[in-house]
Amino acid sequence: MRTRETPVRCGLVLAGGEGVRLRPYIHRLRGDYLPKQYMNFTDAHSLLDHTLHRCERLIPSERIFTVASQSHMDYDEVQWQLSQRPKDTVILQPENKETGPGILLPLLHIYKRFPESIVTVFPSDHFIKEEALFMGYVDLAFRAVSKHPNLLVLLGLEPQGPEADYGYILPGERMDAPADFGLRRVRRFVEKPNTRDVPELIRSGGLWNSFVMTFQTKTILRLIREILPELFTRFNRILAALGTADEEEEVSAVYSEMKPENFSTAFLQRLPVYAPTSLAVLPVLNVFWSDFGSEQRILSTVQRV
Repeated sequence: MRTRETPVRCGLVLAGGEGVRLRPYIHRLRGDYLPKQYMNFTDAHSLLDHTLHRCERLIPSERIFTVASQSHMDYDEVQWQLSQRPKDTVILQPENKETGPGILLPLLHIYKRFPESIVTVFPSDHFIKEEALFMGYVDLAFRAVSKHPNLLVLLGLEPQGPEADYGYILPGERMDAPADFGLRRVRRFVEKPNTRDVPELIRSGGLWNSFVMTFQTKTILRLIREILPELFTRFNRILAALGTADEEEEVSAVYSEMKPENFSTAFLQRLPVYAPTSLAVLPVLNVFWSDFGSEQRILSTVQRV
């Protein structure tokens, strides 16, 4: 009797952004506009390098896929950093169309090669001090989704202060079925709240949204088809062309036709309506985390470490 294929773990590293808010600071440092994920702010390694090495604590390098934008290849540092990755794991998008396409394009490559996979998405511009502890939580998310493949698990960081520039996740009740994983339902999202509202969010148990998330590939593609049918239809053309002589032309055509799509706004925040039992948050405690979204945040982190 045939048994279901055992899911494999894959990583999806988001490196397609331009880091617009940090451009003035980077221009003062370097004289150009190298996107922040390729910068080395704290030591000799870039944020992207740290992200990839962090992933490799749990996932083999040949199953870690990195999405970048074609324009990034204008920089020698980018060419060198991406050239160190295993063959066929770097996915170049024609241009940055926000996190919706930035996730969906490499996800199709993962689905093509590992249809039974479970994926964790990692933004490439985060600083994490307690990496081993953080990746322990990622391992927990992998195990939760392996046991309950309908789940999408977001990692929510315990706030380290009244930060108004971060998105917040307000957790709800504990989930019964995967009680052994400490997951909570997601009550609601609050994106970049007013400064005066932040203390109350924290008192209510609000967590910083890290945008690190774990899900089964087939489950998330099904949900994207339901929630974002137009986007899914466009990318289905790409899926059909992957590995053929038409792949590059089809990807370029799809990107030229579509508008930017933010994954959080267009998908995550609508998920409780379409699949109310699918969204969960895993509280992450005792981990120092920063998204390096501003010059001041970088400088204060460098002083701390």
